[in-house]
Amino acid sequence: MRAIISRFAPAPTGFLHLGHIVNAATVWRETRARGGRILLRIEDHDRQRSRPEFEAAILEDLAWLGFAADGPPVRQSERGLIYEDALARLRARGLVYACACSRADIAEAGPKGPALHAEIAARRNRRPDPKGPALHSELEAANCRPGPFGPGVGDAELRYPGTCRDRGLPEKPGFGVRVRLEPTVEHFVDLRHGAQAQRPSEQCGDLLIRDREGNWTYQFAATVDDYVQGVTLVIRGDDLLVSAGRQIQLARMLGRHEPPEFLHHPLIMKSSDQKLSKSDRDTGIRELRAAGWTSTQVIERALSMVSR
Repeated sequence: MRAIISRFAPAPTGFLHLGHIVNAATVWRETRARGGRILLRIEDHDRQRSRPEFEAAILEDLAWLGFAADGPPVRQSERGLIYEDALARLRARGLVYACACSRADIAEAGPKGPALHAEIAARRNRRPDPKGPALHSELEAANCRPGPFGPGVGDAELRYPGTCRDRGLPEKPGFGVRVRLEPTVEHFVDLRHGAQAQRPSEQCGDLLIRDREGNWTYQFAATVDDYVQGVTLVIRGDDLLVSAGRQIQLARMLGRHEPPEFLHHPLIMKSSDQKLSKSDRDTGIRELRAAGWTSTQVIERALSMVSR
């Protein structure tokens, strides 16, 4: 049997809320029950939104809650050479290409294009409105990132149509980088949902691995790290179930022959189609601590709010 290695991987783009605690509690419970190790990975690949004060608060809150990882945290911002090496291996096989498309370009190319493009333009000039969550989902899907709607989200994703696939554009600042996905069917067993079959090339098209601002994307950085760090058990929320197939395919392209196991747990939902976000201050860990809650009360509250 493989050694069990899992990870807790928060992004320092805000403070922890109860939704993060559901994930942490599940990671620690499931991994420790199997005698495994837990890595702490700070996913600060988004240089524009990540803040050192958020990371410091995350580490402090985790210590207060009693979630102790096996070793010091690893930061994605310090792993650029590892990602460059992975990209170089893909490039040497002719599997990557430069892409000039913006999210709006991709959204406009889809079946909802004109209406969605108009909504994107309108949102640049106003505060978020009730359409926000749905539009956010479509924008995230356009960049092949997970949206907030759980296991069925893949059916609603916008697929990158391959606009730049054969244009021969140079890799340069202002252009993204994508990897070519073959039309495979990725089969895996989720430890909660059972047997799964996903078609990444149909779900989202060629994966964006570095965006137009030069940031490594979640899909690429997480896949490379899980491979290099030897992660054998990925525990995360249902909103990321749709990412499993594309990460399995990408990892295989990088040389990983045996994918990790996956366990996707239920989320805390604000409504039937919207999960908690870092803007939900009434569920923030720091606010609850200030109000006098104990760590045990916070964890129990988080788990009691999970949508089954």
